[in-house]
Amino acid sequence: MPPEIVYTPDSLLRRPRFLLWTMWHDLLSSRELAWRLMVRDISAQYRQALLGIAWAFIPPIATALGFTLAKDANVFTVGETDIPYPAYVMFNTALWQTFVDAATGPVQAILLAKPMLARVNFPREAIVLAKLGEVIFNFGIKLVLIVGLFLYFRVPLSWTVILAPVALIHLILLGTLVGVLLAPIGVLYQDVLKSLNMIMGFWLFLTPVIYPVPTEGLFGALVSWNPVTPLIVTIRELATTGVLSRSVGFWVVSGCTLLGLMVTWIGFRIAMPYVVERVTS
Repeated sequence: MPPEIVYTPDSLLRRPRFLLWTMWHDLLSSRELAWRLMVRDISAQYRQALLGIAWAFIPPIATALGFTLAKDANVFTVGETDIPYPAYVMFNTALWQTFVDAATGPVQAILLAKPMLARVNFPREAIVLAKLGEVIFNFGIKLVLIVGLFLYFRVPLSWTVILAPVALIHLILLGTLVGVLLAPIGVLYQDVLKSLNMIMGFWLFLTPVIYPVPTEGLFGALVSWNPVTPLIVTIRELATTGVLSRSVGFWVVSGCTLLGLMVTWIGFRIAMPYVVERVTS
């Protein structure tokens, strides 16, 4: 028999032990619902598209092809990359798109689930977990393309490639932190999702996706201070050279991400009942 939960008008922040217990309890109890939501969303995503699962391959291929042609035509200058440029761009693009999906996913999911939130009482964590599963599934599809490209260009792999998934999880958690932070506001104001998509477009050019990390000037400083930079660079280096150039930045960003995600989760738990009440009133 599950433990009885009593709701009171007192703020949960006054009872931190009870708050943490309910967070953990709801996280565990939301697994089955999260799985069902994930399967439903993935099925709908590819079943309703004419090209189906091919859409997981088209964006990184188009991006890599476009920037490779532009580079060969001397439209812009790129420094030396540690792997062939098409593989470099496609690998980085897949990582960047995974971060974007993790950041925008919770906002989109909570917004779409607004009618269900107003009628059914269930752990809201299930929606976020379902999106996390969808992000990982979509990257798994892109990984097939990356492996094929690495084989074509004969990109050597380091034994540290087995550690790359750990760094990838940190990148996904950073995106999730952004999404969970903005999700309650996104339910109230649809401008949040539109603004987030616009910000991601600008953020891309401050991330070393199509170019190596610059070392000089104001632009180089902005790229270096970009929290996504050490995560993407570390994942790529773990998979290829095995020599980490930004290990300190990686651990600093990872530590801040884990701490920030915990704080954001608490804020999400406290804010959502008020958001649902505001939406239904």
